[in-house]
Amino acid sequence: MRGEEATGVRLRFEGWIAGVGTRSGVRLVVGHWVRSPFGAFADVMIERADGERLLLAPTQEAADFIAATYAFEEVRVGPVRVRVAGTAWTVTAPSLDLRFATGGRGPLGRLLRAVPGPLAGRPAWSALADLPARLMPGVRTRGRSGAGRRAWYGARDLLPIVSAHAVFEGAELGPLAPVEPPVRFGFGSVPGKPAAVRVTSTVALDGGRCA
Repeated sequence: MRGEEATGVRLRFEGWIAGVGTRSGVRLVVGHWVRSPFGAFADVMIERADGERLLLAPTQEAADFIAATYAFEEVRVGPVRVRVAGTAWTVTAPSLDLRFATGGRGPLGRLLRAVPGPLAGRPAWSALADLPARLMPGVRTRGRSGAGRRAWYGARDLLPIVSAHAVFEGAELGPLAPVEPPVRFGFGSVPGKPAAVRVTSTVALDGGRCA
């Protein structure tokens, strides 16, 4: 990523973001990126019940970029893997074993699937979608992140998460629960109802206008 701080640079990430809440109060956000400036990779953002935020990233390069864009009290670098087999997702990382299942696509998911990929990647589309997104507590599709960066999220699909089992640092986190309170890694949270959302994410390194 040499020269990544050059003025006007916009980086695009395509993949899925899955938000999972647990009865213990620990909330997890999984990034499963199939295309990105770092190649295909996965990361996990964890917010403990006491509010401490932790990033699990597979490489130092990815960790440095994510930690500069979002906020964490701790960053750990080590293998992070996501496997999707039908409706079953398996996420493994040092100190974490997360398994969850998605359910059938609802009306919103079917509507988002109709959004063309090129349109979902346009900041103007994310700006328009930000208005209805704000009807969900904590959810935003655009905003300012760390280091003065701007970010946009264009949703292209949504699948509800219907069950989950997570073990973190040797402790079971309990059954699936809403993502409450909203996570605080950046300017917005994932939906309160656990879900996997297909997104095109754009990050502007120059901190330009979010539109």
